[in-house]
Amino acid sequence: MLFVSGAGAHDPTTHKVVEGPISNQVRQCLENIKGVLEAGGSSLDRVLKCNVFLKEIADFQEMNNVYHTFFPTNPPARSTVAVKDLPGDSPVEIECIAYVD
Repeated sequence: MLFVSGAGAHDPTTHKVVEGPISNQVRQCLENIKGVLEAGGSSLDRVLKCNVFLKEIADFQEMNNVYHTFFPTNPPARSTVAVKDLPGDSPVEIECIAYVD
């Protein structure tokens, strides 16, 4: 099993939150998770569960649209909750559990 701690919407080079709408920020979170999974010998298609933390629950639908582009078929179980604040001023954070062969 591979447990990926919360990944925010930070560009891995600049360490700053990516600009733009929430869809850009969710995409960055998932790209960050994808990189960690691959470095750990897993992949997005091996994710079993995700937890999504949003500063604004009103962003749920946009987050969901992007989420399904990364998990187009048989998406993993997911919980989504609204939170007051997230580290590094990220508007979204995603963590996951995946398996490794």
